[in-house]
Amino acid sequence: MTVDPRFYAPLGALTLGQVAEMTGAPLDGDGELPVTGISSAGQAQPGDLVFLDGDGKSVPQISPNAAIFVTNEANLRHVPEGAPRLIVRFPRYAHAIAALAMYRPRHLDWTGDARIAPDAQVHETARVSPGAVIGPGAVIGEGSWIGPNASIGPGVQIGRHCQIGANTSVFCALLGDHVTLLAGARIGENGFGVMAAPDGQRDAPHFGRVILQDHVTVGANTCIDRGVFEDTILGERTKIDNLCQIAHNVVFGRSVIMAAFGGISGSVRVGNQSMLGGRVGIADHVRVGEGVSLAASSGLFRNVEDGETWGGTPAKPLRQWMREVAWLQKQANPKKNS
Repeated sequence: MTVDPRFYAPLGALTLGQVAEMTGAPLDGDGELPVTGISSAGQAQPGDLVFLDGDGKSVPQISPNAAIFVTNEANLRHVPEGAPRLIVRFPRYAHAIAALAMYRPRHLDWTGDARIAPDAQVHETARVSPGAVIGPGAVIGEGSWIGPNASIGPGVQIGRHCQIGANTSVFCALLGDHVTLLAGARIGENGFGVMAAPDGQRDAPHFGRVILQDHVTVGANTCIDRGVFEDTILGERTKIDNLCQIAHNVVFGRSVIMAAFGGISGSVRVGNQSMLGGRVGIADHVRVGEGVSLAASSGLFRNVEDGETWGGTPAKPLRQWMREVAWLQKQANPKKNS
């Protein structure tokens, strides 16, 4: 994975020996081996440090380029033979220590009194309202409007004719043209990644981005988290209602509609032109096909094929759900049905 330097300042490569020293892991391999990046196991490029965590029962997706591992005993059997590895009790925590030694989020170092950073690029036709701040290296395109008290973080790219509402915050994100963020939207915050550590639970650092393609609309007070390593992506003309939560690494296709109060867990995929009713919740890593409809208040825990309509909790095909509801009503009111 290539960490975007617009959002994360590179602090320099490490060696495997340095990673072993800072994590307290016994060294198993060449201590001078360069560690040049970080990634998930499934997306690794040569030189990336990856981690394998969990009980080791399921087979993880591992890129053929993955070559430097932090793992626990349970996952040793999944490490390619001969690959350098560090064996620790908390692999994700050790990986995070190394990651934070190699990259630092630029918005954590955003200081100074300038409301618009000297090296920000704001098109002459763009309008920046009172109280809004624009960070170093940010770009605001032609005809865009930045609302009062909005925060546009370092390196953020906002395209042409966008509307960024009052009190919004945008970090670690790339926005296309004609994107609308209503008041109070939060784009690019750290996701709900929690990792076990020697002293208890800790927040896992996120090094991905949010990408909002052309004509996307995001409702008031909706939150869209940046990815852990890969990106959170909303396809063109996707429309999100108010008060929704979209977690890290989620990918929506084109023209997806999501009504208010919905919650999408991490790494979910939703296909083109699908419609999610109000208060829909989707569990992590679920795949939703194209043209799918989910009834309001559905709780989805498994994959849905293209074109289907589901409802209920746990969600199931609509006709099955309605038959079950009708049967339950008959059982609950036998006198009415006699």
